[in-house]
Amino acid sequence: MNEETEFSEQDQAFSNTQKFQDIKAAAYDNLLTRIEELGAEFGRWSRSAIQQFVNLDVDGFVRLRRIPLNEDEVRQIADALTKELAGLGPLEDLLADGAVEDILINGYNDVFVSRNGVLEREVLRFTDNSHLLRIVRRILAPLGRRLDESNPMVDARLPDGGRLNVVIEPLAVDGPMVSIRKFRKDPLKPVDLLHLGTLSDDLYGLLEEAVKARCNILISGGTSSGKTSLLNALAFFIPENERVVTIEDTAELSLNHPHVVRLESRIGSYEGNGVVTIRDLIRNSLRMRPDRIIVGEVRGAEVLEMLQAMNTGHDGSMATIHANTPRECLHRIEMLAGFAGFQGSESSLRRQIAGALDFIVQIGRLSSGRRRIVSITEVTGVGDNIITTQELFRHESFNSQDGEEKDRWVALGIQPHSPKLQRRRQLSGTAGSHRPERR
Repeated sequence: MNEETEFSEQDQAFSNTQKFQDIKAAAYDNLLTRIEELGAEFGRWSRSAIQQFVNLDVDGFVRLRRIPLNEDEVRQIADALTKELAGLGPLEDLLADGAVEDILINGYNDVFVSRNGVLEREVLRFTDNSHLLRIVRRILAPLGRRLDESNPMVDARLPDGGRLNVVIEPLAVDGPMVSIRKFRKDPLKPVDLLHLGTLSDDLYGLLEEAVKARCNILISGGTSSGKTSLLNALAFFIPENERVVTIEDTAELSLNHPHVVRLESRIGSYEGNGVVTIRDLIRNSLRMRPDRIIVGEVRGAEVLEMLQAMNTGHDGSMATIHANTPRECLHRIEMLAGFAGFQGSESSLRRQIAGALDFIVQIGRLSSGRRRIVSITEVTGVGDNIITTQELFRHESFNSQDGEEKDRWVALGIQPHSPKLQRRRQLSGTAGSHRPERR
């Protein structure tokens, strides 16, 4: 163990003690008194000036009260108080950590963090639920969102593109429930997914051709399986001369494309006025001359407009949906269409779904936390009043001789039937070793 690691563990051990919390709370109250004396002048200070002010004040506070702390412990308390006054308190370091994907807070002393798909308890803690609410309201203040007993549930997009969901009493029984989903500042490219092992060369080639050939693709998967990241990556294959319209509940997509129109739904006022749904936005997007429409997540009545758009000249459109298998994905689309008031027969709905979709890409998060495309399935039509499909690739895990878990994708030996990929079928016999250029 090197010296730096040893100091880091000592710092962490002290910051997790009740002694640290008690001294920090007392020093914070003392700081608030000083800040009240300064008045409006404090609001004009830079972060470095606040840091210097806190360092001096905490040092004087500890000496005056004769609190037995060493220099490192005094520094830890001063740093924590600077984050309280000028930042986001205990959340600041987690939000700045690029490896953190999700922050889940179940009350002030129960924090979980997801890194690389694995959820673990975090030693970080807040003083109490009031402290946690103070930090959450500081995040919400610039967004113009209210959180109180009359409005105890908030879902908001953060300035950096992340997503914040908060539920408080009386809906949350054990204190504030806070969920923060972070997104990468630099979205993953298809080649990044290849290097991460999310897909293989063969899957890369098929998906690149499918996107460029304007196939309609639905990405299916469970919570935190990587659907949005995969959708972002597939957008790299969209030709630059096409106009792309993205439609989401909370804007999460960050497409690396020169011509993107981003639309976001609106929940409306506290009285329920001014609501704009995903369904409204899809209808309006058809008047915006889109080449492709990308729906962040299909979860309601908008499924009918999405199917209509895919069936009426907007080939190459994509969306994500919550489902655990491709067949379950099709069942979910039927169910959502029924809830949306689809007026036709069951067979006509299934023909419309089969006519709209070309491929279902199923992505999953394995028990190890790794995210993998687990299958690519083509929708081929309707037979005996059932939507027919064929699986082109299937993921399998196996253990190598040294016991390491490995991945492989089994090609089932079937070429896609879609006429959009006719060129692929023509080349399959003569260019078996062909690999598309990686960009």
